[in-house]
Amino acid sequence: MRRLMLALLTGAYLCLALIVSLFLWRMGATPAVGVSAFIGTLGLCFAFHGLVAQTFMAAALRGDIDTVREAHAILLDQIEKVDARVTDLVETVAADTERRTEALSSEVHQLEDMIQQMNGRLEHQLSHQMAAASARHESQGRERAPQASHMLQVVQDALAENRVDLYLQPIVSLPQRRTVYYESFSRLRDDTGRVMMPAEYLAVAEPEGLMTAIDNLLLFRCVQIVRRLAKQDRKVGIFCNISLASLGDETFFPQFLEFMQANKDLAGAVIFELGQGAFDRRGPVEARHMARLASLGFSFSLDKVADLDLDFQDLARADVKYLKVGAQMMLDQLEEQDGKLVIASLPDLNATDFAALTRRYGIEVIVEKVEAEKQIVDILDLDIGYGQGHLFGEPRAIRDAVLAEAEPPADFMRGTLRRRAVGW
Repeated sequence: MRRLMLALLTGAYLCLALIVSLFLWRMGATPAVGVSAFIGTLGLCFAFHGLVAQTFMAAALRGDIDTVREAHAILLDQIEKVDARVTDLVETVAADTERRTEALSSEVHQLEDMIQQMNGRLEHQLSHQMAAASARHESQGRERAPQASHMLQVVQDALAENRVDLYLQPIVSLPQRRTVYYESFSRLRDDTGRVMMPAEYLAVAEPEGLMTAIDNLLLFRCVQIVRRLAKQDRKVGIFCNISLASLGDETFFPQFLEFMQANKDLAGAVIFELGQGAFDRRGPVEARHMARLASLGFSFSLDKVADLDLDFQDLARADVKYLKVGAQMMLDQLEEQDGKLVIASLPDLNATDFAALTRRYGIEVIVEKVEAEKQIVDILDLDIGYGQGHLFGEPRAIRDAVLAEAEPPADFMRGTLRRRAVGW
């Protein structure tokens, strides 16, 4: 609308200027005077237009300023009212809080009195129950004592008569599934030839200090097997389990270390393995003995991992080079958050970056207890380099002919057991 009005006014100014110039021309003025009159009249019209427009704009501006002032006054009035209401609300809340606090204090005192009364009754009942439980445990202990003694004798006889078998399970590279390592296991046989699983004899072997003898025999055989494989030009390593008791045994460990010193050329092929729980419980003695093995070039592996939120710097300092994680445990830890796959115990890390993270600390992840092909599909997506489990091969006993080559000297076990007997 404003543009249309400006166009009309401009047309009117042009017409007025033409009328003035024509009037002068008819009155006998020269053409130059007519043109000058045209230009002058047009300039006066636009000048007059500018003055009128400026007057209207100033009036409009004053009106806007008055409106803003009125709005400002209304806003101040509303702010004062809101402030008054907030002050009233704060006072009301404070008074209500004080009343509630007083009521709550009274209720707490009443509850404390009730708890004290109940505590007295519970202590009385608990004392009777503990007395009864103690009596039952003593009875059960008397019943179990002969069984434990019998199992202990069976373990001692198996060690003394060298009825200890060596089992090996392959560890393969992924996705090629080529055997690159073996894990070694010890299995004891009783006098009837029945193979005893660790769950049967560990409960009596560990308290009696027999794990050092088992570890010693397992280590001796692992070293001999590695040397036999080296003769066949097969470059594979063996994971050899070692107990926390063996690492902390000041009598056993110097001889253990002396044996490893004599075989330190196998440092890259023999990896000592202990559980995550044992690693976390290690004390200064065990840590020092691990460091002495590491100084010879030997490394360590952590198995039975139950928590992936690990201190990788601590593992690297302890020369842990391998981390064994159960396949199903790893898969159960995977979950999707914000459109990305993460590990539940490490929500800030993409699951596909976990293996890369451990490699930055010189640690390779081995997925163990792989039972089915469908597990492999998800595991390969995580860029994990090694796998172990029945899918790739079950633990198999070493043949008697091979085992005979790996037998320790005739007095090896007798000497070890004799040293343990002295300790008893």
